Amino acid sequence: MSHKATVWAIQQRGLKPATKIVLWFLCDRHNPDFGCFPTQVRLADDAEMSVSALNNHLTRLEELRLIHRVRSYDPRTHKRKATRYILGFEDGFPPEPTPKTGDGIAGTEEEQNADPTADSGDGAISGLSAKPSPDFAQSHLRNPETNLVREPLSKPAKEEEDAAAREIEFDRFFAELLSALGFAANASLPAWWQGWPARTHVRRWIDHLGLSEKRIVEVATESRNEHPDPPDGPKALDRLMERAAQRDAQAAAENASGQKAKRSRKTHGKPPPSPDELATFYAAKVNSDEYLPNGMISNAMCEAMLARGLVTADRLRQRGAR
Repeated sequence: MSHKATVWAIQQRGLKPATKIVLWFLCDRHNPDFGCFPTQVRLADDAEMSVSALNNHLTRLEELRLIHRVRSYDPRTHKRKATRYILGFEDGFPPEPTPKTGDGIAGTEEEQNADPTADSGDGAISGLSAKPSPDFAQSHLRNPETNLVREPLSKPAKEEEDAAAREIEFDRFFAELLSALGFAANASLPAWWQGWPARTHVRRWIDHLGLSEKRIVEVATESRNEHPDPPDGPKALDRLMERAAQRDAQAAAENASGQKAKRSRKTHGKPPPSPDELATFYAAKVNSDEYLPNGMISNAMCEAMLARGLVTADRLRQRGAR
């Protein structure tokens, strides 16, 4: 993150709110030493919009000469590398288009001082080639957007690959969820199931409730027994997902407690936990900030903890234990 870049973004006037948000998040990804190389998937996720909408705002920012996109290719594999975004306040930002070329891309200082290449006989200033490029033989004029730039490849490239892989995996899971809910493949979805809001809502079931993707699909499939028609949106499934998370947490706690008691009796021949030990165990749960499923603690156990002074009535109410 570059403080200078984000301050500069905030100072820009006359932009539509969504366009300014894209500019701010772009500046938030700027590194003062290496530059700015975020993927479109990451920027779209930051700005909470689709990739197509993001591209519209990026095009507008480029038209206003607030940013300049520099695309490059790997000379060995000819595959596209990460796009570099040059921000308007940076020294390497291209000047206004010149009358002779109609192109303001003069290149960075490093490119301007580069020696002529063996293939073209020209340096990086003119952008002209003596003969067509092997990869772009249809034109003698080099596309300014394909200028090679010096950029860090190892960590940003790995992060971009990981982010793209996670996005592809989530798309697969989201399609499976829609199928489990009764939506036909390639069918027109209701508004509440479209775009990033629906996907963000579904991600909360994973991040906040701790449900796995497989468990979410199972609950969605079970929901059709009571409601054959697909729900209007993910919010309609919140209660079912919360109950599933509570059941899973309670089952895990009971299983862990049973396994621990079984191992303890097998190893040491100790009797089951005493009422005092149980009260102490559940009091620690109540007094902590960890997730506490509804119904995990019985009224009798609440009374036992209160009688021993291990918890307060206010704390029990705050935690939803009674």
